Amino acid sequence: MSDDKPAREPIDEDARIDALEQRLNAAQQRESQRNQPKMSGADDNYRSGNRVLADLLGGILGGAVLGWTVDWFAGTSPWGLLVGLFLGIIVAFRNIIRAANKRPDE
Repeated sequence: MSDDKPAREPIDEDARIDALEQRLNAAQQRESQRNQPKMSGADDNYRSGNRVLADLLGGILGGAVLGWTVDWFAGTSPWGLLVGLFLGIIVAFRNIIRAANKRPDE
């Protein structure tokens, strides 16, 4: 039983294996494209909404703190606080209007 032939003959490359490798490479490319992070309009809208909220809260709270500080030192309670709030609201709305009028490509 000692033949010079190996138990199994080596298999030549088959067309099916080549086709399978091509399909596997195509699937891996599609998967890598699908998993790439992409910026969507929802992210931009979320950021602009947070910006508007921050401008509004910052203007109102900043005006209130500055007005209260003026009241504390000058003893003009509640007029400093009211003027500060009013000015804070004006500044906040001015910033929001400027952000809304800005072009998206800027």
